[in-house]
Amino acid sequence: MNQNRFSFSLLGKDSSGARRGRFQTPHGSVETPIFMPVGTAAAMKAMTMVQLKETGAQIMLSNTYHLQNQPGADLVEKLGGLHKFMGWDGPVLTDSGGFQVFSLPGKTVDDDGVTFRYQKGGEPFRLTPEESVRIQNQLGADIIMAFDECVEFPTTHEYAKNSLKRTLSWAARCKKAHTREDQALFGISQGALFEDLRKESVQALVDIDFPGYALGGLSVGEGIDNMKRVLDFTTPWLPEDKPRYVMGIGLPEDIFVAVERGVDMMDCIIPTKYARSATLFTNVGKLRISNREFRNDKFPVDTNCQCYTCRTFSRAYLNHLFAGNEILGSILTSIHNVHFYLDLMRRIRESIEENRFASFRDDFMTLYNRRDKRQKGRRKPKKKG
Repeated sequence: MNQNRFSFSLLGKDSSGARRGRFQTPHGSVETPIFMPVGTAAAMKAMTMVQLKETGAQIMLSNTYHLQNQPGADLVEKLGGLHKFMGWDGPVLTDSGGFQVFSLPGKTVDDDGVTFRYQKGGEPFRLTPEESVRIQNQLGADIIMAFDECVEFPTTHEYAKNSLKRTLSWAARCKKAHTREDQALFGISQGALFEDLRKESVQALVDIDFPGYALGGLSVGEGIDNMKRVLDFTTPWLPEDKPRYVMGIGLPEDIFVAVERGVDMMDCIIPTKYARSATLFTNVGKLRISNREFRNDKFPVDTNCQCYTCRTFSRAYLNHLFAGNEILGSILTSIHNVHFYLDLMRRIRESIEENRFASFRDDFMTLYNRRDKRQKGRRKPKKKG
């Protein structure tokens, strides 16, 4: 095997349809299914790369749009590429910037590309498929993404069809522009919630032939039931021997839905975003550590968690940090949340290997939902009379 090139091995499948795999990159191998933490601007929010590594992270994301805006791909390349720039020696994936660009007000879209102004500094910029790939080639991530148009939800079939035509044209242009053999360029399926468009999208991308395939447009407010429906009719069309990536999903319930339907990779900012607002994920559900109920609580965040935060500190201490607006609070909660997610993925992989994914999912979600149900019960109004 050429260690400087991307490869994927499907190691097995659970009877539920969940897959166990492994992919190799120039910066190491990754066990799948995997959740990928997001360091948007070549930095994890409130975490060092050493802390990220200690959580069990195998691969992380950074964002093309933000890095081109600041500090610029030219500087990152000059300083040795993204890995050296941010001090991370593991695999990295960069997205194309499409999601960020298409969420901006005042953008102009045509068949050649998109014209917009950066939110920071207001500088005008023209982003085409070729330019997106060029920037990602400079950044030097192990996996890069084709430039696509991310369609808003809801949308019409007519708009989604026209948008898909543009996205597929851009995908072919991205592959033609891609020059680095040590980077894997993934194609992105679009088509909103429409089965015929998703099928057309996947078939066209497979004809172009990418080393991996992502499903875009499933983190734009469509809800978990619509996500299930799209995954149900889309993943069977994807090649068995290529990794499958659903972009931007990140709640535990979303992860189980995706894995059950044969998805190998997923990412989201949720673990660190929630951590900074004092919301922590545990095996018995989410808790808000800044709430008064934890002021004198001597227990760790999660008694079944082995992260640095849970091994070392009490809920009372974390409550104190947020009450005092201490930066350390966000650091310790981010460590916990990222560790929780990656340990959940470890347990999911183990359950797939042992052909018990469905029972693990059911047991986990029953316990995970218990706290929410208990809290909802407490909030029920007393009957009058």
